[in-house]
Amino acid sequence: MPPPILRLLLLADTHLGLPSNAHFSAFERALLPAYRGEVDLVVHGGDILYRSKVRPNLVLDAFAPLKRVADAGVPVVLVPGNHERSAIPYPLLAAHPGVHIIDRPRTVSLHLRGMSVSVSGFPNDRDRIRESFATLLEMTEWRLHSADVRLLALHQSVEGATVGPVGFTFRAAPDVIPGRAIPSGFAAVLAGHIHRHQVLTKDLRGRALAAPVFYPGSTAMTSFAERYEAKGYVTMEIAADSDRGGRVADWAFHELTPASAAVGDPPPFEGAPVSGSQGGCGLASPTAAGQDRARFRFGARGHG
Repeated sequence: MPPPILRLLLLADTHLGLPSNAHFSAFERALLPAYRGEVDLVVHGGDILYRSKVRPNLVLDAFAPLKRVADAGVPVVLVPGNHERSAIPYPLLAAHPGVHIIDRPRTVSLHLRGMSVSVSGFPNDRDRIRESFATLLEMTEWRLHSADVRLLALHQSVEGATVGPVGFTFRAAPDVIPGRAIPSGFAAVLAGHIHRHQVLTKDLRGRALAAPVFYPGSTAMTSFAERYEAKGYVTMEIAADSDRGGRVADWAFHELTPASAAVGDPPPFEGAPVSGSQGGCGLASPTAAGQDRARFRFGARGHG
């Protein structure tokens, strides 16, 4: 009998409040699968807002779509990013039983489709994550939560992530998590902070990571330099496995704005997904499906 499957939607770096209607439009379109009941869980990888000090009505507007998703019976987990200064402003507005804010190192436990699901994480640590990662992770008490599917949600840079006009690669630095520091026991790491969509499966020495790191990228262009990068969100199917924390059985990147779209052109509703599956050698890279044009051509500011 096949194991039960968790259907998950991952988005990040929505940067709501920037002077463009594209950001709210992309946010709403990325959540359409959740509105339609096509996923069981939504995870937002941080930087929902474009800065920490914003008008109260912007916070209301930003959280309204997430609350609608939660009202429809799909729980939402959000990890604060650096643009929230690691804290969601006006926290009472996030006080919805189906919206879970990782406002401190903690583990959110859920029961979905007959599976126990845990999402562990902590708010963005901007400057010293290399030395504090192991401590912050243990503070989530993730090992104490037995689950069919375990996920780690972060808003950080992980070794091997690439950004910028010439594909700058994050290596050993105080603000970078070493790939080998990610422990076994998680089905996947769900991450924000890097605006270019990518999936990391190995460290810079070619060693397999204990869990793949998924960056959905930003949902809309946050700077002119990102005009050649595809923008969108990721959906995943995760097979339950209580012994190893689950396994990514399939995933797809859904374009909201293709890499080739000219600045100012209206984005299409949704492009063809780029997908991959987890086999013996890890997940298929999105670059194999035509994404490498976004990697080195006048790339993004990259992270924010």
